[in-house]
Amino acid sequence: MQPDLDFLHLLADAAAKETLPRFRANTTVSNKLQGGFDPVTEADRAAEAAIRDLIGRHYPDHGIMGEEHGSEGLDRDYLWIIDPIDGTRAFISGLPVWGTLIGLYHRGRAVAGAMDQPFTGERFVADQSGTYYRGPDGERAIRARDCGSLAKATLFTTSPHLFSEAEGVRYRAVENRVNLFRYGCDCYAYTLVAGGHADLVVENNLKAYDIGALIAILESAGAVVSDWSGARPEQGGNIIAAGSKAVHEEALALLAA
Repeated sequence: MQPDLDFLHLLADAAAKETLPRFRANTTVSNKLQGGFDPVTEADRAAEAAIRDLIGRHYPDHGIMGEEHGSEGLDRDYLWIIDPIDGTRAFISGLPVWGTLIGLYHRGRAVAGAMDQPFTGERFVADQSGTYYRGPDGERAIRARDCGSLAKATLFTTSPHLFSEAEGVRYRAVENRVNLFRYGCDCYAYTLVAGGHADLVVENNLKAYDIGALIAILESAGAVVSDWSGARPEQGGNIIAAGSKAVHEEALALLAA
């Protein structure tokens, strides 16, 4: 049996108990990348451990892929995809656009997901019944919007500096066509598309745990998400998410050129 939305809320609550007290608290930061900077904090590790503990107790036959504590049971029908803090750079900078990402795949396909931002009190959860928002202004089902064309779109990317030279050329072809572009929102940008506040996210070099939870949130809200070739996004890579099929196709034509 597939876990319900209540279980996603339970997981998000457990993670928030670990992340929120450590946010803007001068937590210790370690670097996972030799020759670069890939930060990880005690909050990352503790939040993922809390999520994994609950999954193990409630669904011991499920597999888990986590950013901080590795993978187990990758060949099982149900696979949880966990990024305890997506946007760790934002987290350590005191910027509240990070989020806890919890996704569920069934036989390789995203079927449910949650994104929790406990500092702002916002949570997005989804399964095949729809995408739902809980925040300071209440609870409701949400839908992506169709802005009509790329020329009317609001675009997000985490940073244009993350693209390679060739990728940057393709990205700028999209950026030059949109109405408005903004930088720096990590996973939060995708939920803005799902909620009908933005129209497009273009990013590169994502891991499965960077996008896994967001796929169901987007698709159940009527948005479209793929890699830059138009293929399924469950394994990560270069990703594009759009509020409508028309905007997705228009942007994809520039990215795939």
